[in-house]
Amino acid sequence: MTSAQLRAAFLDFFRERDHAVVPSSSLVPGDDPTLLFTNAGMVQFKDVFLGKESRSYVRAVSSQRCVRAGGKHNDLENVGYTARHHTFFEMLGNFSFGDYFKHDAIRFAWDFVTVTLGMPPERLWVTVYEHDHGAAEIWLKGIGVDPARFTRMGAKSNFWAMGDTGPCGPCTEIFYDHGPEIPGGPPGSPDEDGDRYVEIWNLVFMQFDRASTATTTSTCSAT
Repeated sequence: MTSAQLRAAFLDFFRERDHAVVPSSSLVPGDDPTLLFTNAGMVQFKDVFLGKESRSYVRAVSSQRCVRAGGKHNDLENVGYTARHHTFFEMLGNFSFGDYFKHDAIRFAWDFVTVTLGMPPERLWVTVYEHDHGAAEIWLKGIGVDPARFTRMGAKSNFWAMGDTGPCGPCTEIFYDHGPEIPGGPPGSPDEDGDRYVEIWNLVFMQFDRASTATTTSTCSAT
């Protein structure tokens, strides 16, 4: 599958599930002094998540051009040393604004990966934020992920923020296992920086707004 075919399959999957297809925004965020470059697909929806802006839709999907060469999400130092870090790339993302939340987000991701793309579940590994018991229950009981291929992780790995301030929240990730012939261990292991297990999906539950005073307040995003 080419990158163009993967992009089309992703957009079509969510379009069929009532998501508005939204064009990629500029690489330089407008009217946002907290970011040097657009580093994630949610950047153009920041004010929607914060309740400052409304759209004509409550579900969106996009293929966003991103740059990670500065600020909080700076991958520049890792380029060339791993097979999974880039400074410029497209981020495929689906978003809900007060419509669906963890259960449907997880189900959509799993269905796209295992059904649409046909990836075998036994080659996938799932992580969740260590205190997000709701997401863990959905994966283990609702989806039926093998507990042997499931890890609870700390905030460094599984609590996402767009920058030093702004929308943030716990996240859950899906990794693809390239097999034992590739060096590296599963997420959370001493050898996790190897290339055997590669993150292919990050579901961020943006429940909070990180203020400059390092306090965290609830937002009016998805419930």
